[in-house]
Amino acid sequence: MSVKIYTTSWCPYCKNAKALLDGKSVSYEEINIEEKGISRDDLAKITGGMMSVPQIIINDEAIGGYDNLLELDQSGELENKLQ
Repeated sequence: MSVKIYTTSWCPYCKNAKALLDGKSVSYEEINIEEKGISRDDLAKITGGMMSVPQIIINDEAIGGYDNLLELDQSGELENKLQ
């Protein structure tokens, strides 16, 4: 299983997404786009069109941002994606 989360240091939704994953003891690679010099255009290329943060990728599938992650968690689908 591979989880990547593209973040910025100032984003509250990024913190919420990381807290949700931490609460499930999910290890992830955090990529701070500011520190890495990744532009929003570059992020859109990586994620299939999304320019906002956070962007979460599970097993090479871009699932979207925090709202999408929360929806997957609440529906029970997140557990399936994390296997």
